[in-house]
Amino acid sequence: MGRRSHAAAAMAVLGLILATPSESQAQPLTPAQPDAQAAYDRALGDFKSILAERRRQIEAKQPLPNLPGQALYLARVAVISTYKDLTDAMPSRIGKPNKFGIPPAYFDAAIEPLIDEYADIFEIMEAPPASAQDSATPFKDVVDLGTAIARAKGLGPADAAAAGRISLGLFYAETNGKQNVRNGRSNTYMGSLQTGPSEDRNGQRKWEAIKGTIAAADPALNARDDKEEARSRGTDRRFNHWTNVRDGLMNAHAELFAEIPVIVKTLPDPIDQMKLFELIQIIPTPTRSALRSGDLLNYRVSSPTIMKHLRNNSIFAFGKTDRARSSASFREILGAMWLFKRKFEKAMVKYAEFKPR
Repeated sequence: MGRRSHAAAAMAVLGLILATPSESQAQPLTPAQPDAQAAYDRALGDFKSILAERRRQIEAKQPLPNLPGQALYLARVAVISTYKDLTDAMPSRIGKPNKFGIPPAYFDAAIEPLIDEYADIFEIMEAPPASAQDSATPFKDVVDLGTAIARAKGLGPADAAAAGRISLGLFYAETNGKQNVRNGRSNTYMGSLQTGPSEDRNGQRKWEAIKGTIAAADPALNARDDKEEARSRGTDRRFNHWTNVRDGLMNAHAELFAEIPVIVKTLPDPIDQMKLFELIQIIPTPTRSALRSGDLLNYRVSSPTIMKHLRNNSIFAFGKTDRARSSASFREILGAMWLFKRKFEKAMVKYAEFKPR
């Protein structure tokens, strides 16, 4: 082949190479792709709008609507859901990791500032009432109470320490480690461990049943309890940090503390342990059944009601694919609790500050 022929052949190949991207870019979008993009754009616009509205109301000191956080919460869910639908339709839209630890397929890191604003507005809306009875040592209180309850239930030192650490994780899961907060999405659940009035009373009753054991084992903690009990008398006890944490743990979690030796063998990761105890809040009956089954991670739930409870608590809640699930194993449920993971990581850091490993 002559030099001119070689040159012509090379130019032809180069032309093919250069033509490929433009030809690819010219391919029409599938019908689902523009619809997914439009749905995400609408959801993002709505989220920005409600954020701006709440900020204006707060700064103008205007009365807020009943359950002022609900519209915000639903708008955030819609943003994450429609972004997941978008990346399902267009995987190329999956971007870089974000500081919240949300899987990139569910969240565009470019809107991190909107989530910061979301968190800041909730903190303002859920500020404790003026009458709230704070603790100077809120994190230590949670660990001390969880540990003491576990010891009263018969656990040894190592497993009781795990109960204290798990209790701190629950504090972060419920309020992000803020004591005596209100609830922007509920008129029922309040306080450091977000209990309702009946849960608070039930927890107090259960505490009274083990108080003698607690007093014998830890007189100093019992004396603190007497002091806080007297201080909270005549008030909504959910806004006393000590009594709310105490009664919240006794109401929902204390009975499960006896299972900690088995749980830590099955779930050696402390964050997974925290996730499991959070599920006692969300789906208590199936979680207890899974523990009794002897095959916790493979135990499967398929009740529509249970799946609804999971979705209502940010598990399998985002995007059409996740919401269409009709069943899930506990392994899958724990894996889907990524919105809780960052809170539990904060709890682990806090725990390490006063409980060196």
